[in-house]
Amino acid sequence: MNKKTVKATLTSAMIEAQTTAFLKSGGTVEYVEKGKSGRFDAKGSKQIDLKAN
Repeated sequence: MNKKTVKATLTSAMIEAQTTAFLKSGGTVEYVEKGKSGRFDAKGSKQIDLKAN
């Protein structure tokens, strides 16, 4: 007998509840300016090599 897999879904209410709990526990949110990646070191190539060595 095969069991059906249950798809995990998040609702806006669930995300809001998780965010509230995170903030109440002392967590903080850092806002990043529009157009910024938030990366500290943007030097170097952003490309990756998918070829196996």
